[in-house]
Amino acid sequence: MAITSTAKIRPRALVRASGGPRYAVALAVDALGTGLLRPFLLLYGVTVLRLSAPTTGIAMTVGVVVGLVCMPGVGRWLDRGARSTVVAASMLVRVLGVALLLATPAGHAWPFATAALFLGIGNQAWPAAHAALVATVAHGRERDTALAAGRALRNAGLGTGALLATACLAGGTTALRALAAVTGLAYLAAAALAWSVHLRAHPAVGPDTDPAEDRAAGAAPAPAPRMRALLAANVVYVFCLNVPEIALPLILVTQLHASPVWSAAIFVANTVLVVTLQVPVTVLMSRFSRRSVLALAGVVLTASYLGFLVATSLGHGWGAPAVAAVSVICTIGEIIYAGSATALVTVLAPAHALGRTLARFELSTGFGLAVSPAAITALAPHGPAALWGGLAGATLLSAVAVASEKDQGTQPKDSGTGPSGSSASTAGALSDASYAVRSKTNGPIGSSPHSSRSG
Repeated sequence: MAITSTAKIRPRALVRASGGPRYAVALAVDALGTGLLRPFLLLYGVTVLRLSAPTTGIAMTVGVVVGLVCMPGVGRWLDRGARSTVVAASMLVRVLGVALLLATPAGHAWPFATAALFLGIGNQAWPAAHAALVATVAHGRERDTALAAGRALRNAGLGTGALLATACLAGGTTALRALAAVTGLAYLAAAALAWSVHLRAHPAVGPDTDPAEDRAAGAAPAPAPRMRALLAANVVYVFCLNVPEIALPLILVTQLHASPVWSAAIFVANTVLVVTLQVPVTVLMSRFSRRSVLALAGVVLTASYLGFLVATSLGHGWGAPAVAAVSVICTIGEIIYAGSATALVTVLAPAHALGRTLARFELSTGFGLAVSPAAITALAPHGPAALWGGLAGATLLSAVAVASEKDQGTQPKDSGTGPSGSSASTAGALSDASYAVRSKTNGPIGSSPHSSRSG
């Protein structure tokens, strides 16, 4: 029973369900390195390489968008059974990106664009690879909690890295080059740790199944879910991830004429809330179906956008504090969304198509993250009603679409909504029943009944 096992958060069991201690360290090191460089990549291009801000921004955007092209290949690689190898590869690609960044001469845009491309490929491939690994070692609601724990750990690492980098910025261009070098070393160490887990899923059949009989009967594997409404809605949902970083600073500084300290405080509060509440909120929501929780996230985000609309109408005096207060509601919506979206996709996907399904989902996420800055900055000059009213309307429609979509071509794996949650747990186990998991670690990786050790 999934709820019984996850109602109390047990750190050791959670670490095992998340991939094991070694993998958890790899995630922390990778996130710390990412936090050291990613927030300051634009600054690196402008100050160290002496590129213009528009050229640097275009190169970074192209890197993110073109990096999405790799996702179908990543999905097929995962569906052939690879797990920790794909995670390690996503980190090694970023090592190459950092090396190119350090080797780029001042004034040369194309090497910087190539470095941004490799960094983009790694950043796009990692979420799907990580979700597939966790989905292999954990099942049911334990999987949801493990995914939430991974996100909390990553946000903690990103925040810590960004704070360390900020403290080092006084050193100028030399400090930025040093931060890039340390980031490359962190990616390399994380890749080595992730690869050492040696986790791979091998296609297999259930204990009571005869493959010859299946072929004779013409049995075919379950098709991958289409998830058209879910994927379209996800593009809109992910706008919430850029609200604290782009929309709120833009509104606070240009329209409310507030101090930049408010933007920094909101960003820090967002990070702290995600780190501290992601796992507890995910566990709390586990008594409801994942699809219902995802629809609820849309409603909460819609309410926060309407709250921003009201807050910005208060003017210079009370506007900034009101925006900061409403940002807490927006962060809660983000937490609910992040704790249910990927978990729902892993449950809907049949085991043989898990990688391709996750890749499609990450394509929608990456596309939403790529277009949201342009959409936000295009709507903002037309006034608060255009920005926040537009976001509220689109998000509410997305929530309705998520709630009304029928899961076709898959088993009803998300039905367990009662307190016991047994149906959801059984469904989560069924989704991976056709995979046997092999690990070469020196200790247990997860709680999966299919996990084994060798070597």
